[in-house]
Amino acid sequence: MYPSIEPFEFGKLKVSDIHTLYYEVSGKKDGTPVVFLHGGPGGGVDPSDRGFFNPEKYKIILFDQRGAGKSTPSASLEENTTWDLVKDIEKLRESLKVEKWHVFGGSWGSTLSLAYAQSHPDRVKTLILRGIFTLRKSELKFFYQEGASHLFPEAWEEYLAPIPEPERRDMMLAYHAQLNSADEETRIKAAKAWAKWEMWTSKLLVDPAHIAHADNDAFANAFARIENHYFVNEGFMRDGQLLERQEIDKIRHIPTVVIQGRYDVVCPATTAWALKKVWPEITLSIVPDAGHSSRESGIAKLLVEATDSFADL
Repeated sequence: MYPSIEPFEFGKLKVSDIHTLYYEVSGKKDGTPVVFLHGGPGGGVDPSDRGFFNPEKYKIILFDQRGAGKSTPSASLEENTTWDLVKDIEKLRESLKVEKWHVFGGSWGSTLSLAYAQSHPDRVKTLILRGIFTLRKSELKFFYQEGASHLFPEAWEEYLAPIPEPERRDMMLAYHAQLNSADEETRIKAAKAWAKWEMWTSKLLVDPAHIAHADNDAFANAFARIENHYFVNEGFMRDGQLLERQEIDKIRHIPTVVIQGRYDVVCPATTAWALKKVWPEITLSIVPDAGHSSRESGIAKLLVEATDSFADL
């Protein structure tokens, strides 16, 4: 990844009566624009996210989605859907006077990248995607109900702990009740357990420092509440919508690179493979010694190679 740089522009963009987004711009002022779509939903951006792009070539645009990071109000679920976020990306593009841009997203960011590109294909130069996630019921069931649980039994026990045994037949709904409880202690306890499960499972080699992110009340609350809100509502789209042929046909012409960890249990490789089957024109690389995180060396290396290859387009 490229060395750390500081933004030359920070801003707040009001996108509704309720929501205001934080955004920042770094790199080359007249460079080729790229927008970074963070994961979660609810995860927010990190300064190190700028490092996927050559700052001498790219005008690097990062922003926190509704309710996430420095955007306000924090953890808000009101007027917070996939299609609200798609509209926000367009408002940000127009505000920054960008004609077309590269779109970069991993995990939930890949979901949002596909949804945005399918809605505005004429505004997307290329797609660089990682850890494909399309919010199908089967994907959610594998991670939150049964599947990944078989690989991380000790972490699964901690994820189960806040939920009474009779309610565990639908963990997402059970968590939904606790994450929206009137009792703050209940909400924060559930939020930390939800976030910790994802932090535990995100890397091929379990990283205690990564797991520790879940101990931050503000991060866990936004991350867990917004993720759960999207997931119990099935992403506010048809099951499998992003993989439907008529949707893929809208973006088939866009040069697209997909980087996928072989042992990604958060967003298993089967979804990236499903995307490749319906869209054979994409370049799919499966990293043999990686899990989900964009910071794993094999994944980070290929992501930077992809952005370098598109830098002059």
